Amino acid sequence: MKTFMFAALLVAGSLSQGSSTFGQSTTQPQSKKTDKDATAQEIELMRKDIRSIRKQLIAANLKLTDDQATKFWPVYDQYIAELVKVNNTKYDLLKEYFDSYGTLTPEQADSMTKRLLDLDVSVAQLRQKYQPIVRAVLPAKETATFFQLDRRIAMMIDLQLASQIPLVQE
Repeated sequence: MKTFMFAALLVAGSLSQGSSTFGQSTTQPQSKKTDKDATAQEIELMRKDIRSIRKQLIAANLKLTDDQATKFWPVYDQYIAELVKVNNTKYDLLKEYFDSYGTLTPEQADSMTKRLLDLDVSVAQLRQKYQPIVRAVLPAKETATFFQLDRRIAMMIDLQLASQIPLVQE
């Protein structure tokens, strides 16, 4: 379960390593349902932290004037809100994978593979949708820089995530 929680944390969209108490409970779980509820709450809080860190990374690396920033950040927040929906689906898919790990049928493997590929397409379509929207509020070089940063962060998250997920054949 600790691996799943770490993987779910990374789905949120940032470079954070999480907290030192990640996956550790300060009290004994009283029931499975309570433990699962607590884990879900912890993951959601960490995902919010990661979104904050992601925003800080963008802010630190995207040089904007005050006027540009005033126009850009509401667009960024809309973009992230839509990205969170995609990441929620990815989180659900990961949870399904971990829940069925070791007993995965060929049909489940096919279904999960197709859905994961569809999620990759969804992220690319979201970026395509937002490129002209961001471009309407930022000059071309700043727009390009934003999407470079967005892709770099996403690739780093995906690399960390992939390293935490066991292969289907294991």
